[in-house]
Amino acid sequence: MSHTVAEALALFGAGIAAGTINTVVGSGTLITFPTLLAFNYPPVIANVSNNVGLVPGVLSGVHGYRAELSGQRGRLKALGSASLAGGLLGAILLLVLPAAAFKAIVPALIVISLVMVVIQPRLAAWVAARQRARDARRGADGEADAGSKPGSFGRMKGRGGAAGEVGPVLWLLVFCTGVYGGYFGAAQGVLLIGLLGAALNDGLQRLNAAKNVLAALVNGIAAVVFIAFSHVAWGAAALIAAGAVIGGQIGARAGRRLPPWGLRLLIVCVGTAALVKLLV
Repeated sequence: MSHTVAEALALFGAGIAAGTINTVVGSGTLITFPTLLAFNYPPVIANVSNNVGLVPGVLSGVHGYRAELSGQRGRLKALGSASLAGGLLGAILLLVLPAAAFKAIVPALIVISLVMVVIQPRLAAWVAARQRARDARRGADGEADAGSKPGSFGRMKGRGGAAGEVGPVLWLLVFCTGVYGGYFGAAQGVLLIGLLGAALNDGLQRLNAAKNVLAALVNGIAAVVFIAFSHVAWGAAALIAAGAVIGGQIGARAGRRLPPWGLRLLIVCVGTAALVKLLV
């Protein structure tokens, strides 16, 4: 599909916004997916092309947060397998299930995503409070490594990022988030940061860096499946990708200073417009 100059600029701008938001929060799909729908792309093709286009932006965000990834190799190897497996299954489900099923399901997924975006400040505050409580307990006990007894959700072993801190329940929940991300993906970053913050004893910026890597694995494996077995609107995907790469760097460098309420308001407005487009 060819684009007018205005449409091309809109897709490029949506890519910048999505790349920024994905790096900081993780809801960029709620910007680019509705933009593609507005230009009359069928929902499944819009979702596939959106996923492929956002992968470079997610990788850009990972690069921007590379300093915070130090010491997290073991953690990411353990959870990365869950994200890859989940993303693969989600992408396969998108292609195997009828297009009508996606069109019927996606409004509910958008509503869930919008709710997650709205409650994200409370979720972030809860994660931060949990981290402060752990630090206080560690200081009171005089222990260098805060730890609970090995549990099924997450084994807290300080900031080393060891694979042993990943319990089977956390692995399964990250896998399920990957399935969701491979199938649709909006707000998977919000889900991931909540899971990681609940299970792992680490700073929020380091957890956000880990979230970016896991989201990149989900989007990357899904993109491979879509490129191999589906139709990608390459013109739209390329415009989104170009913008998302820029947005990923903006998010990593300056995104923390953007007004959170402004980002959430933009996401909610655009997501609501997508609901109207799909339901009317």
